[in-house]
Amino acid sequence: MRNSTRSQVDAFIVMDVMEAARRAEAMGRHIIHMEVGQPGTPAPQGARDALVETMARESLGYTVALGLPALRARIARLYKDWYNIDLNPNRVVITPGSSGAFILAFTALFDVGDRVGIGAPGYPSYRQILRALDLVPVDIETAAENRLQPTPGDLAGRDLRGLLVASPANPSGTMLDRAALGGLIEACHAQGASFISDEIYHGIDYEQRAVSALEITDECYVINSFSKYFSMTGWRIGWMVVPEDDVRVVERLAQNLFICPPHASQIAALAAMDCTSELEANMAIYRRNRTLMLDGLPKAGFDRIAPPDGAFYVYADVSHLTDDSRAFAAEILEKAGVAVTPGLDFDPVRGAGTLRFSYARATADIEEGLSRLQHFMDQRSI
Repeated sequence: MRNSTRSQVDAFIVMDVMEAARRAEAMGRHIIHMEVGQPGTPAPQGARDALVETMARESLGYTVALGLPALRARIARLYKDWYNIDLNPNRVVITPGSSGAFILAFTALFDVGDRVGIGAPGYPSYRQILRALDLVPVDIETAAENRLQPTPGDLAGRDLRGLLVASPANPSGTMLDRAALGGLIEACHAQGASFISDEIYHGIDYEQRAVSALEITDECYVINSFSKYFSMTGWRIGWMVVPEDDVRVVERLAQNLFICPPHASQIAALAAMDCTSELEANMAIYRRNRTLMLDGLPKAGFDRIAPPDGAFYVYADVSHLTDDSRAFAAEILEKAGVAVTPGLDFDPVRGAGTLRFSYARATADIEEGLSRLQHFMDQRSI
């Protein structure tokens, strides 16, 4: 059958790496997973218990399209707790993961052919979702001196209808402070462009707290997820905060595109938000792993790195080691038994010379992975 032109999106390379790692494990090998941004911990115990209890007494059918009112109210309370923002729960939209939120946001804000700016390196699915919707992703090549984040000057002359930024960012873990974030928002508004803030790694920060775009303006879309800080990747549950005038627009789209978010995941997510001690214990693991990575990667020969401000990734320049990061990652998987992500996933132009290392898994795995990487690089230099 004939396929549409908009279906011709690139593969999500990290998922291909995961599949290669799975095949190796099926053959009996022990693989250390540093490729995927997935916490090694399960959903909080309180979340799992709440779902079991609810399933015993309820059928868990459809919910309203915008999500359970109790969950929307609890998320609004989170913005008070984390950012001292008084947020109207009516502005909160529960989504099928952050991916569902991106589809809703792009569809609500942009028309076919509109140009949307995204930072490079950046999360690859931004680009592919935009293409699948017949929108035009505009890569903004970021610089190391700007912590691999866009600047207001980068927007000039690009004819953008929107800008999407992530802070903390994937793959770099870098963050925008209030002044930098505010400058980008102001530059967007001056051009009549919509501003979308990807905040799915909020809560996972180290030296300073991540700033929400909602601390600066209500005229933005903010996207978040329960996947990262709340350790619920496979539950496919996220949320979006939109201006009050856009709620009904997004609701109509959500009704037709998704009907509703997964009911079971909403129940678990609501309970997860009160599991603070368990979630902060996870953060202690990430902090320990970050320290190990910043010490161990340079010792292994991956010394062109910058400390991440948040998330759980280290983005390394390996252009002095390879001009084909995909082949290099395959070699590391084959010879070291460590799965890492080629930079081509994040930057089609410069990614052939970069790798992303995730440290979201258990500390013992990180220690073993670093040991294997050092041995691999020692043998490679002989």
